[in-house]
Amino acid sequence: MSSRFPVILLLIVLPLWLAASYGARYGFMEDAQWVGICVDEANRWQCQLRANLGLLIHFKVMGWGALAAAVLGFVLPGRAGWWLAVLALVFGFPALALYNTGLAVFAVVIAGLRLVRAPRGA
Repeated sequence: MSSRFPVILLLIVLPLWLAASYGARYGFMEDAQWVGICVDEANRWQCQLRANLGLLIHFKVMGWGALAAAVLGFVLPGRAGWWLAVLALVFGFPALALYNTGLAVFAVVIAGLRLVRAPRGA
């Protein structure tokens, strides 16, 4: 396995993850059909999931998680920092799509800077 394989995989998976996040936003959170269903039948599991996702958005959990992982990833050396930066992108992309842009934009930039930073011995 090549040493570039994780980076190539990341470049393939992250755009798909961003597209899925926008799909959740426009197809689940903002769709008028789900708003109507959840007004009438709030006990459905889909409506409970939608409500909990709304709470995650309201309290900016994804944005804060992405920012914390990005800062830790930027500070930690080696593979641990690299994987924390990847985790920051995994939380940051949905946060960008799901209304936490203020925090997520900083997290994505910091994580991206960590991912392109040259190793210290190079």
